[in-house]
Order: sequence, then C-alpha cells, then structure tokens
Amino acid sequence: MMRYARLENSRRLQRVAALLRDGRPRTTLEIIQGARVCAVNSIAAELRANGLNVQCRRDGDLWWYWLEGGHAD
Repeated sequence: MMRYARLENSRRLQRVAALLRDGRPRTTLEIIQGARVCAVNSIAAELRANGLNVQCRRDGDLWWYWLEGGHAD
C-alpha cells in the first residue's frame, strides 16, 4: 500500500497541481523548475492517489506530464 500526502495538506502537491491545471503537457524539468519540487514521478502518483487524472508519456529521453481534464479543484 502506497503512503501519500493529502492534497489539501501538501503545498508541494498543490504547487504541482496548480502548474498542471491548464492541461498543457510539461516535461519533468519544467515541473521541477516551475513548482520547485523533485521526484516528479512520485508526485504524479500521489496526485493520482488524491483523485487527479495525471497522465504521462515518454518521448525519447523526455517524460511529459499533464492533468487530463485540465483542472485540479
């Protein structure tokens, strides 16, 4: 069983959710720089555990993440 932070209690998760809110795909580096976080893949899993539809895909050496539906409210 995965342990994860609750979105309402985690500024780290809130920053990433806010960055992804527009639904535009962003690379791992864009998320790291834009939300001041690391371990983006783990954060994506935590956001999914909180009910957000975070998608990702690999394109060569880049991983892209976006919020399907474009909202994190």
